[in-house]
Amino acid sequence: MNTNQHFYRSTALLAALTGLLLLIPLIAMQFTTEVVWTLSDFIFMGGLIFGTGFSYLLITKNRKSWSYRIGLGLALVGPFFVLWINGAVGFIGNEGNPANLMYLGVIAIEIIGALIAWLRTQGMAYVMFATALAQALVPVFALILWPPEVISWGAAGVSGVFVLNTFFVILFATSGLFFRHAIGEQNKAHTTTK
Repeated sequence: MNTNQHFYRSTALLAALTGLLLLIPLIAMQFTTEVVWTLSDFIFMGGLIFGTGFSYLLITKNRKSWSYRIGLGLALVGPFFVLWINGAVGFIGNEGNPANLMYLGVIAIEIIGALIAWLRTQGMAYVMFATALAQALVPVFALILWPPEVISWGAAGVSGVFVLNTFFVILFATSGLFFRHAIGEQNKAHTTTK
């Protein structure tokens, strides 16, 4: 099977998977009042799921390095969950809390950095380490700008926000490490072809 056939088949599978995943809340809405999705929720989530998967398929279409593929997968999964959490319940307090807007800045750093790096391996390693640093700084700045006395930090409190945030810092840093490993793979392949 050539690359294009594989890509088209993978895209069709992704579309089917997106539809199946969206059936979960649709079916749940028939049995409980706890799940209440609007049409815009389905459109947002469908676009997020399909867009994340399609970006991965498109970027890795001609990439052989598994380290690059894993690094990219983590780089895409991180913003996916950041957007999902922020849209559903929010990191800090609820989804309407203005402090949560800073997380969009983290995603912007990753996207702009990836575009500047042209998705090249070494550049992506730097981008993901910068993204991890930005993610780490968000709750610090939020604590300074919006202390718990000013806005609600939610049921988990300040420590809960820092714990959740640390998960994403590790995720982005791990992505950077996979990209660094991919640099080593490229250098090794380059020296063996000489």
